[in-house]
Amino acid sequence: MLAELPPPARTYLFVPGTRPERFDKALASGADRVVLDLEDAVAADDKASARSAIATWLQAAAPADRSRIVVRINDAGSPWFAADLAALGGAPAASVLLPKAESAAQIAETQAALPRVGILALIESARGVSEVDDIAAAGAQRLVFGTLDFALDLDIDTSADASGLGYAASRIAIASRLAGLPAPVAGVTPQLDDEARLLSDLADARRFGFGAKLCIHPRQVQPIHAALRPSAEALAWARRVLVADAASPGAARLDGRMVDRPVVLQAQRTLALARN
Repeated sequence: MLAELPPPARTYLFVPGTRPERFDKALASGADRVVLDLEDAVAADDKASARSAIATWLQAAAPADRSRIVVRINDAGSPWFAADLAALGGAPAASVLLPKAESAAQIAETQAALPRVGILALIESARGVSEVDDIAAAGAQRLVFGTLDFALDLDIDTSADASGLGYAASRIAIASRLAGLPAPVAGVTPQLDDEARLLSDLADARRFGFGAKLCIHPRQVQPIHAALRPSAEALAWARRVLVADAASPGAARLDGRMVDRPVVLQAQRTLALARN
C-alpha cells in the first residue's frame, strides 16, 4: 500500500506582534499555525518592540508550540527586513511568512539568512503572480494568496464575489502543484461576524485548488476545520478503497470502478484530512 503523507496545515491565525499576551491564547484556539505579525498589524514606531516581544517569546516557548509558529516579517524592500531576519536568526520560529514575494531572489535571500526556517511566500501583487512559478521553485515551503492586497494592486472589486481573483488563484495553485508544494493558502475574510461569507470564500478557494485559509479571529478557525473535514460518506468510501486495494493491489475493483493509483491516493488524502 502507498505510504500516507501527513496532512498540511489548514488554518493560519494572525496575531499582532505587539500583543504577546495573545500568543498563547492563539495557540489554544486550535489553529494549526499561529502567525505572529511584524508587518501590517504593527506601526512603524512599534516594529522594534514587536520584534523584541516575538523573539523573547520564541526563546521561552516549548518546542511543540514553537513548531506551530509562523512569523510574518516585513517585505524585502522595507527598511525593517534585515532587522527581522537578524532577530529570527537568534530565536527561530518554524516558518516565516514573506510578504510581497515577487522574485526567486527574495526567497533565496531569506533562506540564506534563515537556513533552518521554512518560508511561506505571500503572493499579493501582479508582479508576484507573474513570477509565481519561479518563486514556488526557489525553495518556498508553501504559497499564500494575499487577496486583499492583490485586489488593491489591480483595483478589483471583490465586495460581491471573488471572480476577479480567479486567474491569479489558478496560477498560484498550478505553480504549487508543479513545484510539489502543498495546496496553497487562501487569503483572509475580513467580515468577522459573517460565517456564511467565510465559508463562501473558502468554497471559492477550494474550487481553485486551495487547501487552507488565513484567519484574523479565533472564531474563524473551527468553521474552516469543519468545512474541510470529509463527510462520513467520504470516509467510508475511502476506507473501502484501501481495503480493496490491500486485497488486490493494482487490480482491485469497487462499485464497478477500477481502483487505480489516483483513486488510492484520493482515499489516502481523504483519511488524512479526517485525522488533521
